[in-house]
Amino acid sequence: MTEVPDRAIEPSAPTAATQRIVPQHLVLVLPATGEFDSRSYRIARVLISRGHRVTMLARWKAGLAFEEDDPIGYRIVRVVASTADGMPLSRVRQLAGRFVRRLHAAAAGGRPTQSTVVAPSVSSSPAVRRGGGAEASSRPTTAAAGHSSLPRRAWSAVIRGLAIPLTLRSHVRNARASGVSGDLYHGMAYMGIPIALDLGRRDRVPVVYDARDIYLEARNLARSRGVVRWLAARAERGWAARSSRVITVNDAYADVMSERLRVERPLVIMNCSYRYEPAEPRERRFHDRLGLAAAERVVLYHGGLFPDRGIEQLMEAMTALPPGISLVLMGYGVLEPVLRRKAAEAPNAGRVHLMDAVPPAELLDWVACADVAAMPIQASTLNHRLTTPNKLFEAMAAGVPSVVSDLPGMATIVRETGCGVLVDPADAGAIGRAIASIVELPAADWDAWRRRCLAAAHERYSWETQVARLLEEYTRLTGQPW
Repeated sequence: MTEVPDRAIEPSAPTAATQRIVPQHLVLVLPATGEFDSRSYRIARVLISRGHRVTMLARWKAGLAFEEDDPIGYRIVRVVASTADGMPLSRVRQLAGRFVRRLHAAAAGGRPTQSTVVAPSVSSSPAVRRGGGAEASSRPTTAAAGHSSLPRRAWSAVIRGLAIPLTLRSHVRNARASGVSGDLYHGMAYMGIPIALDLGRRDRVPVVYDARDIYLEARNLARSRGVVRWLAARAERGWAARSSRVITVNDAYADVMSERLRVERPLVIMNCSYRYEPAEPRERRFHDRLGLAAAERVVLYHGGLFPDRGIEQLMEAMTALPPGISLVLMGYGVLEPVLRRKAAEAPNAGRVHLMDAVPPAELLDWVACADVAAMPIQASTLNHRLTTPNKLFEAMAAGVPSVVSDLPGMATIVRETGCGVLVDPADAGAIGRAIASIVELPAADWDAWRRRCLAAAHERYSWETQVARLLEEYTRLTGQPW
């Protein structure tokens, strides 16, 4: 990760010159690797600038260091958190795996094979050195696709049903063994708060639950039913009740959570970006990286490459737009392999480009190089209908007009600020027309729109307006000024 760009305007929250600060240690507990979490990065940056210590306790994945220091001064400590590592009684696992293999061999009329591996133990891997357990990639695999015995299918179903609790078990155990200890724990998201609560109870310090989504209405949990959904809801209510404070990212989420989680209305800390001044003249980062023609206009989607984010509708919208407009998908997620394949095929070849995510310190510099930021998030869940995503505020901060889903969460902000065009996110034609209405503007009109976005970001929707409330809450919880 690189240094914060010079064009980022320094935070305007109270500093040591105006408020006595007692140096303290914040531990941000993340359910991800800590590479691209903008909200955690913004919190860490402000606290480091105020003389505090910050540690990100994150999840390890192959290819990343178990410990590293970010240039701005916080430390990242990563631990293993996997389903396989969370399984109890390793000897029983090995015997069960052997039994399944023998049953499969008997059904196939042959000798036992080594084609199925069930949660192997790892005695010398880096994962064990950071607190124990098998690597996250250790999963049951089958040599003969489409041919599996009933015991194996039953075993796989059990593992899938227990994936969340087993992963949490692994994460909790290895987090305890990490040696990290703080004055306050800030648990990020559904899979971060139970780890933060466990460490907070051990150290007898406050714990903040940062509920950044309505999790039962988001991604995999949104598809859960019956007992699984009931257990997930019950677990989150328990975590929220044990937290010292619940915070979230917008008022609509806060209203839903206060009722569902049965807690005091969560404190709203919006996911706004820093006040920022784009480079003049605009940089050409996408053109340079992707080899685009000088006159090419860039439509940017940045963020998670996941279902229901409107990426498919964006790609369809591009087919009706004239030449000279490219779509850049910058991020990571489960759809990446599919999107890369589609981007290489007609009619997308040469018009749709994929890029890896960039670190938070560089993000606004990249966004500011786009002509349009697109976020046609689909109205597939309550979570999506009420969302106010990072990318909306990042586009605003970078001075880039947006094409935005006409959904309750985002629409109010877009209408108030005039920072974008609202569309039906399911209508690829409408998305295309909205993109065209921006990229075809005369330069002077586009620049006026840019200034409107920047004014809204500087005056109201900036991280500086949000972080002061977070620091006040930290101070209330620990009894010492942050």
